[in-house]
Amino acid sequence: MAHPVPSAPKRTPLPSAIGAHVAPAGAPTASQLPTVEEISAGGVVVDKHDDGLRVAIIARLNRGGRLEWCLPKGHPEGVESHPEAAVREIEEETGISGIVLAPLGSIDYWFTVSGHRVHKTVHHFLLRATGGFLTIENDPDHEAVDVAWVPLADLGRRLSFPNERRIADLAREVLPTDF
Repeated sequence: MAHPVPSAPKRTPLPSAIGAHVAPAGAPTASQLPTVEEISAGGVVVDKHDDGLRVAIIARLNRGGRLEWCLPKGHPEGVESHPEAAVREIEEETGISGIVLAPLGSIDYWFTVSGHRVHKTVHHFLLRATGGFLTIENDPDHEAVDVAWVPLADLGRRLSFPNERRIADLAREVLPTDF
């Protein structure tokens, strides 16, 4: 026969027990912080190699110091279009130049940093590699800490973020058959 598990009596916590678990009076919640809109462009640059198709991806350290593999991307400069910014950013962060074959769509997400909320939209493109060699030495912001060629078939397993894995899946779907 099963015996009921007794539950502890409900108590109101003492103020000293609350401590850091309660936001101080007057502290803004995330929805009350000022919002900044950010736009980036980047994408999937594909190269044909002896072993098949491969994609250049970069690694960055997140704010917690953890290594995250992601698609190269960055902010448009001046009057750059999104495709122009994607080509430039991919080359800066990976060393690989390319030409745009197709748009892959956009993703957006929110995060909080330095007392404000950021709503970031990233426009992704499929590119064919046209030259260069893997390097992070040309990254002006020094955000990339590593760069690698990854077989297209393994790309989804290497990328850290689900939204970028969906972009990788879409790239495989729209990749020209004569690539």
